[in-house]
Amino acid sequence: IQMVFSALALAQSEVIWYFQHVGITSSKSRASTHTMPVEINPNDPTIGFLLEGMDRLCCLVRKYIAAIRCYALSYLSSCTSRIRFLLGTPGMVALDLDANLKGLLQKIVQHLEKIPKPQGENISSITCDLSDFRKDWLSLLMIVTSSRSSINIRHLEKATVATGKEGLVVEGNAAYNWSRCVDELDLQLAKHGSLKKLYFYHQHLTSVFRNTMFGPEGRPQHCCAWLGVASSFPEVASQIVPEEVSKVGRDAVLYVESLIESIMGGLEGLINILDSEGGFGSLEMQLLPEQAAVYLNASSRHSLPSAKSPRALPGMPGHESYPENNNSIKMLEAAMQRLTNLCSVLNDMEPICVLNHVFVLREYMRECILGNFRRRLLSVLKIENDLQRPSALESIIRRQMSIVHLAEQHVSMDLTQGIREVLLAETFSGPISSLHLFEKPSNLNTGLATETVCNWYIENIVKDVSGAGILFVPIHKCFRSTRPIGGYFADSVSDMKELQAFVRLFGGYGVDRLRRLMKEHIAALLNCIGTSLRSNRDTLETIAGSLHSGDHMESDANIKLIVDLETTVEFCIQAGQALAFDRLLAEAAGDVLKEEAGLIYSLLEGIVKHLPHEVAEKKDIRRMKEVANSVGVMNDHDAEFVRSIMEEIGVANDASWNLLPYLFSCFMSSNIWNTTTFNVDTGGFNNNIHCLTRCINAVIAGNEYVRIEKENQQAEFLTAHVDENLQTQLQSSLTAEASAKSTLQLFVKLSAGIILDCWNENSRCDLAPKIIFLDQLCEISPHLPRSTL
Repeated sequence: IQMVFSALALAQSEVIWYFQHVGITSSKSRASTHTMPVEINPNDPTIGFLLEGMDRLCCLVRKYIAAIRCYALSYLSSCTSRIRFLLGTPGMVALDLDANLKGLLQKIVQHLEKIPKPQGENISSITCDLSDFRKDWLSLLMIVTSSRSSINIRHLEKATVATGKEGLVVEGNAAYNWSRCVDELDLQLAKHGSLKKLYFYHQHLTSVFRNTMFGPEGRPQHCCAWLGVASSFPEVASQIVPEEVSKVGRDAVLYVESLIESIMGGLEGLINILDSEGGFGSLEMQLLPEQAAVYLNASSRHSLPSAKSPRALPGMPGHESYPENNNSIKMLEAAMQRLTNLCSVLNDMEPICVLNHVFVLREYMRECILGNFRRRLLSVLKIENDLQRPSALESIIRRQMSIVHLAEQHVSMDLTQGIREVLLAETFSGPISSLHLFEKPSNLNTGLATETVCNWYIENIVKDVSGAGILFVPIHKCFRSTRPIGGYFADSVSDMKELQAFVRLFGGYGVDRLRRLMKEHIAALLNCIGTSLRSNRDTLETIAGSLHSGDHMESDANIKLIVDLETTVEFCIQAGQALAFDRLLAEAAGDVLKEEAGLIYSLLEGIVKHLPHEVAEKKDIRRMKEVANSVGVMNDHDAEFVRSIMEEIGVANDASWNLLPYLFSCFMSSNIWNTTTFNVDTGGFNNNIHCLTRCINAVIAGNEYVRIEKENQQAEFLTAHVDENLQTQLQSSLTAEASAKSTLQLFVKLSAGIILDCWNENSRCDLAPKIIFLDQLCEISPHLPRSTL
């Protein structure tokens, strides 16, 4: 224990000396010749080692303070008998001791005899003051070391050492030292283990910490000691000066906050090193074992007997390896080691108490890791003002999560739950109670990440505001662009793989938000269609009469009178493009749900087959259909989607919507067909007019369901008996289905008539696209037989 206090005193003086001289620049003046300047060396962690060593030694003493006191009492008890024996030896009796010395020796023995013996009782309850014993022993030593005394210290040693045991002076000195471990142990610890004087150099402490902690030789385990120093700072304040107490306490708190900020910055830096493209990102580009096996098999099949070196085969595994990457791997290993060590240290660190402030480093670490995860998520959403591909974003997020899981193995907290909270907050940021409500409040704000990605898809893929020439490719189930959108072509961010990655990232809430934006877009387009129907109502009624009467000349003349026909065609194509994207999104959501929660997917798939076909549907049935439609298990996805939009915004309230098939059939006379060509490689047309088939099918079918439902609701007021009401609902369901089928068949009949009536030798070029267009409508619509055309 004496060596511990000696080590503490040595380290204390070394640390205080260092900070007294650090940062001082030597001048040429004569007064500063004795000043030795000290420069901060980032490669020298000595101060951290000393602080940590002092902290661990102080903790060791506090931990075993009862055992040390018990041993000291036991030693003093046995020492008493030895000293009494030495005083009775012939050598001591032969010495001519004066009365003063005899009295001091008797007092010393009496003091030792009064010490209580530890016999199974609580050591902490034993209190004794041995200051008089130490005072008398020091008085004895002063006398025998004085030149005026006839008896000196050598006489005492010679008189007692002849016994073959320790002499009187050695026994007395040992008793003096061990007596301090009985009643002055805390005092010694406070004297030799305190670093309160470092308060006057706390600014230097901060700068030295920042330079050495995360330097090449920095040690994360030193953080505890650097922070613990602040606990002793308030001891230097004078209690009679309140302003000084508050100032010192405020400086101590600021010092701890500054160090915590640096520690968390270093923790974040280590995570970012591992998360960078030169960190774990570089490992993702290495050869996988499966790839190596494929290369090995391929090279063995195609190898020639004359091949003298494996390097002649470019596919040989190992050819992609680079020995110069060893340094990068070592850097990664070092960063991982530091990260895990730092997390372990911060997790085990006791709370830092400074006056009435308590700093729990575990909580700071949790907030730092999760805050960095959130900032990383938001920062990688876009690259150079353009959207990051969802698959690449998913890879980055999974890489970040793997680093968090690595840290989680060394802390006693659930960081995975924190990651889920961050992802949920960035996907759905409304009140938690609203998570369980099917109908979300209109003023509900979504997470920033979801909002950013969804807005990009709506603006650039669905609306094509950049004019990149977005085309829907039915065969490949994706969108393509004639020009890149930012850094990507449309197919690299809109194919099924990318949409599935979007669903895995943002879940059902992200899908809901994207569908909500598409609903708003389609609703605006439906209002435009309704405006066109109302403004051209008289003309359309005249066209309907001429088409049914077979008056070809009159119908052609009236079709030319339709206002903004070309604009309406463009609006319908845009609506069809949005429906096509929503269909892809629903399929992607269904694929992910089937993979991750197959039981729920199969449940929805089975329920859809048994849902009652009622036009005036109950609320729960309607909700179930919307859920099923959002994962692509409904038969007529587009019609159900448009029907829900029409019910929400209240379109088709007037009789002009009954003229829909006549308006749509007039599209066959649009000028857009003059430049339309069919591409067999994509399964669509060069100007996206194949999306018009989706719009026509969905709007006509959805409109018929909404119309029949309103008629049914009006009939309910006139129906008095329940049985008749149920029968009416069943008939209405069959009527709605038949009405949608007959209306679509009417459209095909009228359109085919217009196409064939307008056909002549001079306008043969647009005949094939129009026929293919109608054929595609019959193919995608569940309401039309394939043989309709």
